[in-house]
Amino acid sequence: MIVSAKEMINKAHEGHYAIGAFNINNLEWIKSILLGAEKAKAPVMLGVSEGAGKYMCGFKNVVDMVKHVHDYLKITVPVAIHLDHGTYEGVKACIEAGFTSVMFDGSHYPFEENLAKSKELIALAHSKGISIECEVGGIGGEEDGTISMGELADPKECGIIAGLGVDFLAAGIGNIHGVYPANWKGLNFERLGEIQASTNGKPLVLHGGSGIPYEQVKKAITLGVSKVNVNTELQIVFAKATRKYIEDKKDFEPKGFDPRKLLKPGSDAIVDEVVELIKIFGSENKAF
Repeated sequence: MIVSAKEMINKAHEGHYAIGAFNINNLEWIKSILLGAEKAKAPVMLGVSEGAGKYMCGFKNVVDMVKHVHDYLKITVPVAIHLDHGTYEGVKACIEAGFTSVMFDGSHYPFEENLAKSKELIALAHSKGISIECEVGGIGGEEDGTISMGELADPKECGIIAGLGVDFLAAGIGNIHGVYPANWKGLNFERLGEIQASTNGKPLVLHGGSGIPYEQVKKAITLGVSKVNVNTELQIVFAKATRKYIEDKKDFEPKGFDPRKLLKPGSDAIVDEVVELIKIFGSENKAF
């Protein structure tokens, strides 16, 4: 069933586990992530960046694709269609297109402007029954052309945004997007604890979940993280499996060039990775 993310995130926070928010890029990603979540009997969020939305021919097409695949596969677990790192304009467009959850990333604005825009968009989303995430403190790395070195979010600012009624909050704690460098210092758990305290127990979001040591992810969940974003990790396993198919010259076998065969190993790898990550996040068998 396709739903707002609010209830699944609140249950995760109360139960001390996290919901996997897996970014989608095309039909194979939608299908594989849904199959993985169904296999693990876990609630799931399908994250869509604005760049991916354009690649998939628009936000309305994204919603239609997810709904059709969801119905065709007879998916029974809760599924949220979520805008990832949305602009002010992007959030409004996705609400109009039928997304069930959105994120406004105003972390690059001066705080007062981030606050004003967040307040407006929270009210708009809630008027439509849609969950909303906001961000304080930039997440390191690059996300659709937006580059940040990563910040430690200000707990006071996090508390102010949380007070607006946002459903869950992304806050920089040393995490980055993409592949983590060898000299990465790790998550700042002291700051995470301060943010959780300043927000009166608001569910928090860990962006850049790919590549963080699993023990750090698990510790973050015990400190209030209720949603973990994953993108790069699925891209890597898909590419690795597809590379092996080509290197093994499977494409030279009869009909081996058929995209249904060519893309199958990578798609299967995504399913397996989603199931494993759901187990790590603790959300397996939490769908019902």
